[in-house]
Amino acid sequence: MDNEPDNAAPLTGIKVIEMGGSVAVPYGCWILATLGATVIKVERPETGDDARTWIQARYEGISTLFLTLNAGKHSVTVDLKDEEQLKQLRQYIIDEADVVIQNLRPGVADSLGIGADEMIAANPKLIYCNSGSFGATGPLAMQPGYDPLMQAFCGLMNVTGHEGQPPVRVGTSMVDMGAGMWAAMGVLSALQNRNRTGKGGRIDTSLYETALGWMTYHATGFQAEQVIPQRVGSSGPGMTPYQAYKCEDDYLIIAAPNDRMFKRLNDVLGHPEWTDDPRFASNPLRWDHKELLCEMIESVTTTKPRQHWQDALGKVGIPNAPLQNIKEVLEHPQTEAIGIVQETDDGRFKLMGMPLLFDGVRPKQKTGSPELGEHTEEIFGRKP
Repeated sequence: MDNEPDNAAPLTGIKVIEMGGSVAVPYGCWILATLGATVIKVERPETGDDARTWIQARYEGISTLFLTLNAGKHSVTVDLKDEEQLKQLRQYIIDEADVVIQNLRPGVADSLGIGADEMIAANPKLIYCNSGSFGATGPLAMQPGYDPLMQAFCGLMNVTGHEGQPPVRVGTSMVDMGAGMWAAMGVLSALQNRNRTGKGGRIDTSLYETALGWMTYHATGFQAEQVIPQRVGSSGPGMTPYQAYKCEDDYLIIAAPNDRMFKRLNDVLGHPEWTDDPRFASNPLRWDHKELLCEMIESVTTTKPRQHWQDALGKVGIPNAPLQNIKEVLEHPQTEAIGIVQETDDGRFKLMGMPLLFDGVRPKQKTGSPELGEHTEEIFGRKP
């Protein structure tokens, strides 16, 4: 295992045990692995993480979802029903681990004797993170959960999409990956605390808490006015013009939410008189007349191609962005310039890297995902 110090790998020397699968915990542990930690992924014999068979697409025969979430890790197989293998895992956590992150079914880790309380009692320096579904307490604490369930249950689907249309899931595993990020942030904070006190501790996070976290200003708004927020499509909350507008050939997001930008936008569109229209004199008034204003703007933007408006708006400093597909995103010069798409050291894969730089250096995506049980013999001294 590579323990060479690296400014862009600040967690070098930290050993993390990942017990769980799907998206949330693997994503959180991918963050830690990319930051330099040695992440040992504990998987079921024969089948491994369920995500190995979730085939969105294949990259050299590997599920791209699994590959993305598990790059840079080590894989060991442990039959949790085999007392000897379970005992070996338990002892390894006590002797070797700095961190455990788990999202086994509620209650399973405790029933197997590898839960937070027992492991921290045996290894007081251990940082143990539970990533559950609905939280550590409450009537739903023992219920399982997945990303779309949480998007629905927390109200996120109720503010996504367009009014009168069927519910829409955000097009990425936003709640799952958000929970993984909270787990990683909790671990990083606990590591800092351990540096100060010498003690580890328990961290709890969940999909539901993460989902509620994305609903912050919606919740505050309801508390203030007791009004249920509406779905507003591509628009931002309470701001206009601030959404996608159809051009002759495609859509362009235009963001001109303050009075100064609105005036400049009107000049570009060839309608300076809109600035003096009393219906549009302030952002609250523009929001009240949003549908009318958007119709007026699109009556102009649809007359010319998107690039024309990008160029014209850019010249006067009005933020705008084209609606791009992933091919356009990956081929864009800005994406290339920041170097966030990285090739693994063996040249096999190109993966999206971490959105962080350390002294100008981005942490590397050194390897792809491990084969099932690839490191069992190295770590546990037995065949997978």
